[in-house]
Amino acid sequence: MSTPLVFDRSLVRRRLARALHQGYADFLLVRAVEDLEERLSTVLRTFSLALDVGTPTPAAAEILRRSGRAETVVRLAPVPEAGSILGDEERLPFSGERFDLAVSLLALQGVNDLPGTLIQIRRALKPDGLFIGALLGGSTLSELRQSLTQAEAEIEGGVSPRVAPFADLRDIGGLLQRAGFALPVTDSDLVRVRYANAFALMQDLRRMGLTNALHDRRRTPVRRATLLRTAEIYAERFGDADGRIPATFEIVWLSGWAPHGSQQKPLRPGSAKTRLADALGVKEGAPAPPVDKK
Repeated sequence: MSTPLVFDRSLVRRRLARALHQGYADFLLVRAVEDLEERLSTVLRTFSLALDVGTPTPAAAEILRRSGRAETVVRLAPVPEAGSILGDEERLPFSGERFDLAVSLLALQGVNDLPGTLIQIRRALKPDGLFIGALLGGSTLSELRQSLTQAEAEIEGGVSPRVAPFADLRDIGGLLQRAGFALPVTDSDLVRVRYANAFALMQDLRRMGLTNALHDRRRTPVRRATLLRTAEIYAERFGDADGRIPATFEIVWLSGWAPHGSQQKPLRPGSAKTRLADALGVKEGAPAPPVDKK
């Protein structure tokens, strides 16, 4: 059975290359890299060989090298880049059971075959190797999607695919298990960014390479009237009291281990005695303070 083509992968890479050339908007990636470093700090080991799978910039690979958590880091880059291997996250060019650690930040939301990609990552890991990834989740750009859908229906009398679908947190854990990972863990980080208007948000999306790269996208540009109406609806439905608009980005974190006989066995469902939020000393469901963008 062939995998449905949701994304135009060559266009995804071209859009990212353009964003990097024009000045990549890295505020989400910086946050993800900091979170990755914190998550790895709880793992009491050093990794001899680590793999970065498609992170848009070398930031994740660089932090692994600087921190000393990985002795050697191999980077699979989505666009040509000095010192890295050019490749596609959906087709890893590595033999099996080679790496002790694999990471991927804000890249896997753009693959057509996420289950297959996770299987390849698991096969690239040595037994008891660790995978930590972050991708954009289902709540991402919910405000923009609703505003654009309503505007297009009003102005053009119909709706076409404009904003990419994002993976749901509830499904990710199952995908990790299907891929053969042991001890899978998922959680999400809701990031609320405030903009002057919808056009400032769209500019940032271009600078992240996140504009429409759907395979079945409409090939004609969005009408100016539709964009103007989108901005109006966005401000009316979601605008804050000071006139700025919020944009939600959901970063879904996933981790799992390549199976090994020494690993602890998962607890029986429902047998936990402590909530995760209590163990971490945080308020459950508490969003981070909003970030204001110019």
